[in-house]
Amino acid sequence: MYLEWYLKEKTASEKSLEEKVVELLAQRNLTVTTAESCTGGLIAGTLVNVAGASDVLNEGYVTYSNEAKERLVGVKHETLEEYGAVSEQTAREMAEGAARAAGADAALSATGIAGPGGGTAEKPVGLVYIGCYLNGVTTVEECRFAGDRRENRLSTVETALQMLKERLMQE
Repeated sequence: MYLEWYLKEKTASEKSLEEKVVELLAQRNLTVTTAESCTGGLIAGTLVNVAGASDVLNEGYVTYSNEAKERLVGVKHETLEEYGAVSEQTAREMAEGAARAAGADAALSATGIAGPGGGTAEKPVGLVYIGCYLNGVTTVEECRFAGDRRENRLSTVETALQMLKERLMQE
């Protein structure tokens, strides 16, 4: 897993994924925010591992409950009723709403079922939707992770940061 690599294998000359993301944001004078459910703030927490992250990250939202998704980042009640909290539509609205609420150029959102319980045949444990908003364009990726709760959360963080890094490099 990424965290194990980061803690054990990274040499002083290598940049971590979060260091690369913060560097790309800073180079482009962009800000980022997060709206997190299943990761519970771990994406923002990973970004703040980087010295200078405060130049690009002003705030993040832990929107674990549906009420918080609606109140803090403007997910529509109808979206939650029709598609559920774990859906592409909710991840999209979380990312876009977080960017709006924070006045940020970029946003990452994560909503899913980390496990070990909570899964169904339709929405199994490990199903996560990650939203990436950048300069008015939102992409959402459906992921199906096969780890335990901790591994699924870490995989979500790594995937989200990789999505943002790739988008930043394309701009």
